Amino acid sequence: MAMRQTPLTCSGHTRPVVDLAFSGITPYGYFLISACKDGKPMLRQGDTGDWIGTFLGHKGAVWGATLNKDATKAATAAADFTAKVWDAVSGDELMTLAHKHIVKTVDFTQDSNYLLTGGQDKLLRIYDLNKPEAEPKEISGHTSGIKKALWCSEDKQILSADDKTVRLWDHATMTEVKSLNFNMSVSSMEYIPEGEILVITYGRSIAFHSAVSLDPIKSFEAPATINSASLHPEKEFLVAGGEDFKLYKYDYNSGEELESYKGHFGPIHCVRFSPDGELYASGSEDGTLRLWQTVVGKTYGLWKCVLPEEDSGELAKPKISFPETAEEELEEIASENSDSIYSSTPEVKA
Repeated sequence: MAMRQTPLTCSGHTRPVVDLAFSGITPYGYFLISACKDGKPMLRQGDTGDWIGTFLGHKGAVWGATLNKDATKAATAAADFTAKVWDAVSGDELMTLAHKHIVKTVDFTQDSNYLLTGGQDKLLRIYDLNKPEAEPKEISGHTSGIKKALWCSEDKQILSADDKTVRLWDHATMTEVKSLNFNMSVSSMEYIPEGEILVITYGRSIAFHSAVSLDPIKSFEAPATINSASLHPEKEFLVAGGEDFKLYKYDYNSGEELESYKGHFGPIHCVRFSPDGELYASGSEDGTLRLWQTVVGKTYGLWKCVLPEEDSGELAKPKISFPETAEEELEEIASENSDSIYSSTPEVKA
């Protein structure tokens, strides 16, 4: 029997959510950070969406946010011409990295010693976080503002995207290796280390390329303009969302559309699978994040599959129920606490 997808809604932001990222799996679970135009990036428990803390300090919209692998550090990119590095356990600001224009993207190396940034000034910058006073290394070559920049190939190479170009750079020589040109604006880019796969969205297309050579692997066409897509860790499925408020789930091997449903009350700006692949998160123009089950009906996080007693004589109807904190209650709690969220000292509970 088909079961209805029941998302968890994470409230708290007051403007569109434009970026999100998961940490790796830690001894305390995994975590989720969201970037929002309200200038207040938020940290949440990844499997439940429970609010942990808000990073306060930016004076403009936050366009990019990321966590390091073990969720001990966070980084954010903002319209106030800065990138900031935070202690994700205490919520304290560790450093502010001044730029000459709006910063759109940030990414840590695997060892968390270096931070890659990119933005409207068309330059990639590499900061040594152990020497914050030192000038960053700069890589030039982009001809328009940089939307996304990611480390790849065990931090030996860098992938970056501007309006209609994706470029691959060698970290050691700081030179361009190869580039891809598109006939329309690139809306998102995701790097999958296992298998070195690059996921690129532009227009209605979801394209997969080798992250090593940029050679094409396959591509799918969606019914609407897509703003973001994410590939399942096991490479079984991919999910995508865009301008028609819907989320689409596809079989990665066949390209068959498996599910589609209205996900938000506004365009979807970002979507990402969790590190264990059990759920995916979406962020929207409507100011909310939502968490969705990869396998609907599985007991996981706040989702619990309840089956009626077999001897009741009733037809078994699987349904999703929530322990005490139902989705509506979560929204009410977040709404009631919205004032205290923004005035609280950011704190991350281990």
